[in-house]
Amino acid sequence: MTRLAWLEVSSPFPSVEQALDEPSGLLAAGGDLSPARILSAYRQGIFPWYSDDQPILWWSPDPRCIIYPDKVYCSSSLKKHIRKTRPQLSFDQDFAGVIRNCARLDSEQGTWITEEMEQAYIQLHRLGHAHSVEVRQDNQLIGGLYGLAIGKVFFGESMFSHRTNASKIAFVSLCRQLQTWGYKLIDCQVENPHLLSLGAQCIDRKAFIKQLTESININGNTHRWQFDEQILVGHRD
Repeated sequence: MTRLAWLEVSSPFPSVEQALDEPSGLLAAGGDLSPARILSAYRQGIFPWYSDDQPILWWSPDPRCIIYPDKVYCSSSLKKHIRKTRPQLSFDQDFAGVIRNCARLDSEQGTWITEEMEQAYIQLHRLGHAHSVEVRQDNQLIGGLYGLAIGKVFFGESMFSHRTNASKIAFVSLCRQLQTWGYKLIDCQVENPHLLSLGAQCIDRKAFIKQLTESININGNTHRWQFDEQILVGHRD
């Protein structure tokens, strides 16, 4: 029986190949949520996910759900909805609002973005590593998503929607913008029907780690993110 690794503050992560089969992908517990620890985790294909009554748990599932930005699927009905509703898009204007809406939705569905997680990712946003997409209608925040960017990889964390298709609009818009910036990969972590309907797919962990390693050391965007005008115009056509 494989014993789960326990991390002290200074402990390195074990190899992702040591992740458990059941529960699938659980690699280690403990450690902390410092920016250095979280960034190190993502660079190795690891992410934190746990509830308030648990220690910090670190995961590297196999298979891994990913999407290539140029493979995002925008259905004709979604395109029609965008043309009809003409949502307003932005990057990084309300990161805290986005993550708190995601946390509220997650708690209703039985999983958790803990207060400790919220503060850790808000700190990463302040340092320029984490980004949010906001979707507004009549100046009200109706949907969005957040995640981290390292090199030419975006690590999606969570999304929310208060109106029909709002999270889909956020995700499709993110993919289109990342495509123009030359991003190679979006890590979606674990599959769900919502992501698969947008073009996500599952690949084995070994293939994911290879693609991750090839892409995280390419220079990415470190400035405050903004949508290109061509992306915004596309939502008004």
